[in-house]
This record gives sequence, C-alpha cells and structure tokens, in this order.
Amino acid sequence: MIYPLAIQHTKQKIYDDIDHYLENKEITPSFNEYLADRNHYIEQIWVNVWLNSATNKVSKSEKKQFLVEKGFEVEGVDRKLINTLFRNEIRSYQPFQVVDWLNTTFKNQEEKWIERHGRARKRFLNRESEEQLFEQRRQVQDEIDNEITEIIHELEEVLFLKTRHYVSVQLKNDFTNKVKYKKIDTFALELKLEEEGKFNPASFTIVAEFLEELTGDIHKTLHGGRTHFEYETYYFEYERLIGEFLFETTSNLVLEHLPTDLVQKYEELFEESINDLDEDMIEEPLYDLIENFYSKLQEEYVEDLLKLSEIPFDEEKHRDLLAHDRAAWAKKKIEELAELERKKQEESRMLEDIFGREYSPSYGRNIQYVLHIGETNTGKTHQALEKMKEAESGLYLAPLRLLALEVYDKLNNEGTPCNLKTGEEEKVVQNAQHISCTVEMFHEKDFYGVIVIDEAQMITDKDRGFSWYKAITKANANEVHIIGSKNSKSMVLKLLGDADIVINEYSRDIPLEVESKTFKLNDVKKGDALICFSRKRVLENAARLQRAGHSVSMIYGSMPPETRQKQVQRFIKGETKVIVSTDAIGMGLNLPIRRIVFLENDKFDGTKRRRLTSQEVKQIAGRAGRKGIYNIGKVAFMTDIKLMNELLEKEDIPVHEFAIAPTTTVFERFQRYYRDLGTFFELWEIFKSPKGTKKATLSEERELYELIRGTDIEARLPMVDLYGFLHMPFSQKEPELIQQWQQNMFAIVEGVELPEPRIKKRTLEDLELTYKAIGLHLLFLYRLGHRTEALYWERLRAEISDDVHESLKKEVKTLTKKCKNCGKKLSLEHEFPICNGCYESRYRRHSDQHDWY
Repeated sequence: MIYPLAIQHTKQKIYDDIDHYLENKEITPSFNEYLADRNHYIEQIWVNVWLNSATNKVSKSEKKQFLVEKGFEVEGVDRKLINTLFRNEIRSYQPFQVVDWLNTTFKNQEEKWIERHGRARKRFLNRESEEQLFEQRRQVQDEIDNEITEIIHELEEVLFLKTRHYVSVQLKNDFTNKVKYKKIDTFALELKLEEEGKFNPASFTIVAEFLEELTGDIHKTLHGGRTHFEYETYYFEYERLIGEFLFETTSNLVLEHLPTDLVQKYEELFEESINDLDEDMIEEPLYDLIENFYSKLQEEYVEDLLKLSEIPFDEEKHRDLLAHDRAAWAKKKIEELAELERKKQEESRMLEDIFGREYSPSYGRNIQYVLHIGETNTGKTHQALEKMKEAESGLYLAPLRLLALEVYDKLNNEGTPCNLKTGEEEKVVQNAQHISCTVEMFHEKDFYGVIVIDEAQMITDKDRGFSWYKAITKANANEVHIIGSKNSKSMVLKLLGDADIVINEYSRDIPLEVESKTFKLNDVKKGDALICFSRKRVLENAARLQRAGHSVSMIYGSMPPETRQKQVQRFIKGETKVIVSTDAIGMGLNLPIRRIVFLENDKFDGTKRRRLTSQEVKQIAGRAGRKGIYNIGKVAFMTDIKLMNELLEKEDIPVHEFAIAPTTTVFERFQRYYRDLGTFFELWEIFKSPKGTKKATLSEERELYELIRGTDIEARLPMVDLYGFLHMPFSQKEPELIQQWQQNMFAIVEGVELPEPRIKKRTLEDLELTYKAIGLHLLFLYRLGHRTEALYWERLRAEISDDVHESLKKEVKTLTKKCKNCGKKLSLEHEFPICNGCYESRYRRHSDQHDWY
C-alpha cells in the first residue's frame, strides 16, 4: 500500500523540480542538460521519499514483527533504534528507477519538453508580475499609513475638542433622560436593579465618578481569562461611544487631508475608491488616541462639561474654553493638594495623639529589674518565684492558663496563700497577698512587692505580644523579674533603657545529646516524650503505643488544662511510662523526661506546613532531662537527623521587633475624634507601627465586629466595652462558639439572661467543644460580674474535664483509622491518609492522562 504511493510522490517531486528548473530559463534547455544539472537530486529523491514514507506510516508493532522475521531481537529495544534498523533493512527494497522513468517520459519528445518549459515560464512571469504589483501596493499602503499617522497627530487637538463637546452633550442627555440605579456588585445578576430616580449632576465632581453608575443593561466581559456576564456601567458605554465617534470623525478629517496624488496612486493600484477608509487603516494610530482622550475626559469636572454642552461647536471658541478650564483646573488642583496635605498633616497629628504616644516605654523610677535569661529547663522560673514568695505581695504573669493554675497550686501547697485570676475563672484564698494570673489580666495601677513576668520572648507574638510589652514597661513594683529565652535579652534591655537591671544568665546543668540512630516507634522506652503536631496524630500514636503494651499520657493544645494536668500527674507519678504530645509541652511544663523524640520535623502554622524553626526545636528539646533522675537529656529524630541537629545547635537570632495592640488609653484618646469601631479599625490600619514594633493584625476582632456592625449591640454598648467583648480569648475556628458569642452579645443589650451553652457528651470532640463553650460562657460571666453564677459553671466545667480524661482512655483503645477516599479500615501504622488501592488507582489515572508525552 505504501510503495505505489511513494512512487507517485517521487514522480510529483520530479515534476515540481523540472518546473522550477525550467521557469528561470529564457531559452529552453535540453532534456539532457536537465539530467546533467540535476543528477544528484534525481539519484537521491527515491530513497528519501521511500524511507520517510515507510518509517512514518508503518506502526511500531509492524516494524518489530518485520525485524523479528529478519532475525533481529527487538524486545526492550527503544523506538529510535528500531527505526534505524527498519530503515536499513528496507533501503534497497524494489528501488524505483527514476532515470528510466524520466527517459520514458521525456527523452526524444522535444515538443512535450518545450511545451512544459512554456507553461513553467508563463507561471513564473505571472507570479513575478503579481509580486511586483504586491510590492507597489505595499509601498503605497505604507505611505498612506504614515500619512494618516501624521495627519492624526496634527489634528489631535481639534479631535479632542470635538470629542470633548460630543461627551458633554452625551453627558447632559444621560443626566436628563436616564435613570439612576442602586449600586450593587455588578456580577450579582440574581439581584434585580432598584431605581433611585433621576441623576443629580451636583452629586458628581468629576466624570469618572459618574462612569461607575449602572446603565441597567447586561453585557459580556472578560475577567481572569474567562467570559462573564455582568451589569454594565457607563464606563463601558462611554468607552464604546467615544471609539465610534472618533473613528467616524477621524475618517472624514483624514480623507480631507490626504494628498491627491497619493489617493490617485492608491486607486490605480488597488482599482478601488478610497472614499471610505478601511477601519484597519486608522485603527492602530487611533487606539492610543482613544485611550488618551478617555483618560483625560474622566478627570474633567462634570460642571465644566455641562456648561460646554450648551455651546455649539466652534474650533476657536472651544479651544479658548478648554484653555480657560485648564487654568481653572490647575488652580483647583493646587487648592485640592493643599487641602489634602492639610488633612494628611491633621491625620498624622491625630494618629500620633491616639496611637504614637502610647508606645513609648515608661519606667518606674525605683524599680529593680531582674532578668532571668537562659535555655529551657534551667530553673529560671523557680528562682524568680522564690523571690516572689519572699515578698509581702506578688504577681505572677503566665503565658497560659495552665501555667497560672500550676503556680497557683504550687504556691498554696508550699504555704504561700495565692489567688488565681484568669479570664475564665477566679479563685480567692483567705489572706492571700499573691496572685497567679495570665498576662492579659495585668493592670498597671496595681502595686506589688515583686512581679514575675514569664516567657518574655512572647513579646514578638503578633496577636498577644503587646501584653508582655505592657507588663514589662508599665509594671508597678519594687522588683520586676523577667524570664525569657536568650534571644529575648537584647529586646528586653532595649525596652528597659537606663533602668536599674540585674542580669542572671542560666545554662543547662544537664547536657543534651542527639542520638545518631534514626528512631523507630518500637524503640520507645520509659521516660520518652514523643512529639507530633496535631491532635489527630497524638491520638493515633498514643493508640499504637497502648496497643503495643505501653501506658501513655497525652498532651495537645485543645485539651482542657485540668485534663492536661491529670495526664501530666500520671506521668510524674509513674502511672504512665510515655508521653505523646504536641509542641504544647514546650512551654512551662517541667517533667521527668528522659528523651524527647520528634516524630515530625514540620508543622502546620495556620497557613502552610513548614519546617520547625531553630527556636521551636530548642524549646521542645530543652524539656529532656531532669536533675537527679536523668542527668543527660536525649533527643531523637525519625528523619533528617543532621539538619535537625544543626537547628538545635544554631546560634539564637535576637528578637528585633515586639508586638503592639490597642489599649484603654488609646480608645479614650480615639473617642475625642470619633465614636465608632469601624473608623478605629481603619485608622489602626493606616497607623505606621514605630520602628522596632509590629502591629497586631486585629483580624479576629474585625471578623467579630462585622457580625454586629450596625446592630443594636454597636449602638448601645460603650466602645471600650464593645472592644473588650471583641477581644475575648476564645477559639474562633469553631462556628458554634462564634454563634454563642453573638447570641450572648444580643442578650446583653436586650437585658435578658445569657443563653446557656450547649452540653454535648457523645464523643471526645463533643466534650472538648463543650469545655470551650463553658469557658466562653465564663468569660462573659466574669466580665459582667456574675461571680456566683460562675461558680456553678466552673464546677460543671471541671466535670466535663474529668469526662474528657476518661474519654481519652476509651478513645485510644477504640481508635480506628480509615481511608478518607473509600472508607476502608487502615492499620494505625499506615503512614498515609488513603489506602494503597486508592493511591494506585489515582496513580494509574495520572499516568494514563500523561501517556501522550
């Protein structure tokens, strides 16, 4: 099938070669001269055509079969080599004798040869004539294009004057005859447009403002490479109208100004009249003009154009009017810029008055500052608390409610009466002069003998850091003890300036030793703390260990503090041998841990998964070792031991920025200017954070504010009180808690009792959510001063915490893992979220889609 087609193809190529050879000869050459001159081509043409035809049209399987029959071994041989072998084998297959065919066709047939030369020559001359005419036309077209560009450039001013007048008339007509619609999202086609009556020209300063209005029509637009339908604005209508007007006006003016001789030459060569310019002839020079004119017209004052619409077009008169208006614009611009600068300076003074003054440190004159700087697990907090116990009164500021609770228990057990105060609970001990609380509960006007501020490096936290800044710079005491990591030292010293400072630096008595062997889960031993970075992973690994015969304690962030304390106590007392924890273990918990094991080296930080930082590795690894029990703290990793060891040994990078957030004083100053939180959030966004600081995002507060903006809640609550409710520390990732917060806010302004939180106990997740819901309820109760009622809910929350503790035991016993794709039960040791079958199915589909490569 291929062979006869190859012969036909070869013959056609020879005919084409003969015609090409003959067309350049004025006198007919002989057939023998052709054979002599084109001998090399004639000899090669058949082999080339045959090999290419056969190679391209015979399938790979047929080629392999052919080669096998010739005695070749082709299994596993790549396509390129198979093609080479195939071409070699068929090269000599029944060669077509091109010279014999040529002799048969043309030799001794002079008339036929002469006739072919005549036809080839005629085609050549015709083609040459056409090319000459095409070149002449091209040259004339270029001349006309250049001339049109020059004419348009020369007429630019008059074209603008005409367009300006046209737009002024169109604008007046639209104001007079068109309806104004209520503004909505242009893509919201499901919403019917509402009429608002006639346009009021006085409500628009410049044309651009009017162009944002809706015409009432729907049109098709392109957004992000995709076609969409949307409500049309006047911007698109005027863009279209100006384009059409300019095309028509420019066409007429250009025809009037084109040189007569050039028009005549064009009409002779193209054999058509030039009375109507082709759109393509003026499109390119006009495109930039349309864009330029439209941009200028959008900035014109509506008032000026409406006056212009009353004056019939006269070039000289309209030129004078434009010059007059431009002079007026320049004056207005100067006045507007001066007003803008005045407002800018006024705004700058206002921002400085509201915010700037608040973030300059203030220090007590007679305060002794004592810094406790060092690594994790070096006794810093213990030393500071001992000093606090010796004082007549003391205040301990903790980063976590759990740590506040731990210090509260510790001081009372050691004979120092101590009260507890967090946003969610208050415990009063008779005759107590000491308080353990979370850092957010700090009040600068209260005086103490000793104040202890723990985990000072938290000053960099974008949302909570300002609480540490406020405590460090505004503490009111005889002595202020500040506990922090090494990298917080320079920042704290900078904040304290010339104050009286004593620095105590701590080093670990117990060395850390990184194991060179990769950790496997069956290597677990008594005293190990296994670290992973999600609640799910904690439960899965705890279940695996428990089923392997190990007794396990668990710690994760959303676990109630009381439950966490019970889990910790079980480990301390030896009731459990191993802890599985998230990085919640890294702050404040001093446990008899022999070895810290990192089951993972990266974590999800709320935005993406990322590798642990050096400071995070140190904070967690530092929990290994306990003096008198484990005099060497060991650290192990499941992967990347060398890299993780480098992070552990890396020099600490000093903290250079601390976080700032609004204070009561800031709100008091703000209310001299405005009364609504919406404006406050806008000004906070504008306010430039002072050097060495970073603003809290206030993203969670803004999201809550949007839920109650414009409601009775905003209208009836004092602004500072409202912000206090927005700033409540609860998990906004839980929709039920958001709803509960909203319902409580409405209850407050309506003067009714707070709705009770829902109590759900079916699953561990239900219990944990119930614990959080009661915690949020307590935040409201304490803020509203309902302490008696709060006692009941504290008792109920303690019961829920017990239930969580018991549920955890059941959870790890019955925990199962399922393929998230097909639901098939998986082994807890299975590393991935889907089963092997689903993975292979997905992989096959992926491979099939890429076979075309």
